[in-house]
Amino acid sequence: MSPAYLIVVLAVVATPGVDVLVTLRNTITSGRRAGFGTVLGVGAGSAVQGVLVSVGVGALIVRVQPLFQAIKWAGVAYLVWLGISAWRSALAGRYAEIDGSADAGMARGFRTGALSNLTNPKMLVFYLALLPQFVEPSASAAVWLGHALMLPLIGCAWLAVIVLGASRARETLLRRRTRRVIDAVSGAFLVGFAAKLAREA
Repeated sequence: MSPAYLIVVLAVVATPGVDVLVTLRNTITSGRRAGFGTVLGVGAGSAVQGVLVSVGVGALIVRVQPLFQAIKWAGVAYLVWLGISAWRSALAGRYAEIDGSADAGMARGFRTGALSNLTNPKMLVFYLALLPQFVEPSASAAVWLGHALMLPLIGCAWLAVIVLGASRARETLLRRRTRRVIDAVSGAFLVGFAAKLAREA
């Protein structure tokens, strides 16, 4: 695996996007367990898309436009739903006490992370554009998979750092006024990401 590929992956991972936003919000609103659940969900979704591209299914999905568009619009709808949910929380301003020991928070986080990633077909397009630049067509399946899985591995490590940082500041961030601002802003960004995804082919 070339250093150039790792540099590209690091640059992609460090760029803020839906994964970072969803991870931050879940960590702040539901605690560290939910944050790490989101990290695992994002990693699982990204790994699935990487594997699909490695075995040739990703290219098929991109070529079959009705299927690609269905995934895209499912992603748009899911991001809009997340954004509206955040806005509703901001408007209501009613925040229940959070039980940090509950396992449900981690499960919800995993589900949110996985769905936000799996319903983003841009990941398939990204893998299809990136991998052939660094992997020979004649390379073994193991080489393709190794390159494909490097993104979720490094991505999860970076998101875990974000979870740890956000959880340290959580006591301050959980103040009602601060949470309302966080929900309002994150809702705007989520709807913005949805609009951006909707405009793209």
